Amino acid sequence: MYKEKKILITGGTGSLGQALTKRLLEQDVDTIRILSRNEGKQIEMENIFHDSRLRFFLGDIRDEERLVRATEDIDIVFHTAALKHVTKIEYNPFEGIKTNVMGSQNVINACAINNVEKVICVSTDKAVSPLNTYGATKLLAEKLFVTANNYIDPDKHRTKFIALRYGNVAGSSGSVIPKFIQQLQNKQEITVTDLQMTRFSITMDEALDFILQATELGQGSEIFVPKLKAYSLLDIKTALNDIFGDYGTNNIGIQPGEKLHEILINKDEMRYAWDFKNMYVLTNPLYPIFHPNLINETYDGIKKIENMDVYSSDNVEKIPLNELKKIIQNYVDIQNE
Repeated sequence: MYKEKKILITGGTGSLGQALTKRLLEQDVDTIRILSRNEGKQIEMENIFHDSRLRFFLGDIRDEERLVRATEDIDIVFHTAALKHVTKIEYNPFEGIKTNVMGSQNVINACAINNVEKVICVSTDKAVSPLNTYGATKLLAEKLFVTANNYIDPDKHRTKFIALRYGNVAGSSGSVIPKFIQQLQNKQEITVTDLQMTRFSITMDEALDFILQATELGQGSEIFVPKLKAYSLLDIKTALNDIFGDYGTNNIGIQPGEKLHEILINKDEMRYAWDFKNMYVLTNPLYPIFHPNLINETYDGIKKIENMDVYSSDNVEKIPLNELKKIIQNYVDIQNE
């Protein structure tokens, strides 16, 4: 569905945005517009890609007028821009609200004005039963996206709004693996919160596969969630020590706003959760297409989840130690290229 399409990626200079750009350029797209605030990162990205199909727009999703201009003639928008560091947003909550909530509403408005075909909001497991301000802002962003189609006249607009929710991308900016590797390469003890802590994990390639597949399947108003494995901090520590050596551990305890385990679908959401292919689908009961009699017509092979109360990182299959080592080594190899 991506061939000859014009695409906008908000926050496109981030780690996900750049990986998504690379994948989409392989799909014979017509144009990719990168919208971000950081001119330095835009210059770096431009020098890396050297592709005439790329356009770089300086701008902030807080600026609706700029978004309206950026989405002109666009077919698909991937909304990845966000303030995402938990502790920074805890200290500066309204900045998180202005970007993650009000900025997301601006994206919705601009896409509706320009009749964009599909608009995909990339969310996070922290949006589920949020404990911190970041998670709360991403929950609100999800809510905005899954209800946006309620305000779209299907006879006048083709726009479909979709949300995606997944766990930590291994090696992404702000994740623990790069931090631990840096500490061990400097022969320092690693700083851990709680070795029993578990987290969902997805590689960048898996995240890209999921994003592109969900975008194709989405009919509007869904939240798509991939089926993932998880790891514990103890497993990460063991894998890293096997590769780099053991220089000790500094246990600092769980930080404000952190959870011991991550949840991708909570108990209440299970009422609207369905098993479909290699993912789960959370349907919006307010949107007509998700009437129980229509769901099977919309998604061939979909079935109600019956055997799971909550989709949490502590009750799913764990990533084997040898596989964790491969993920870590792959990250190191990419950084050394």
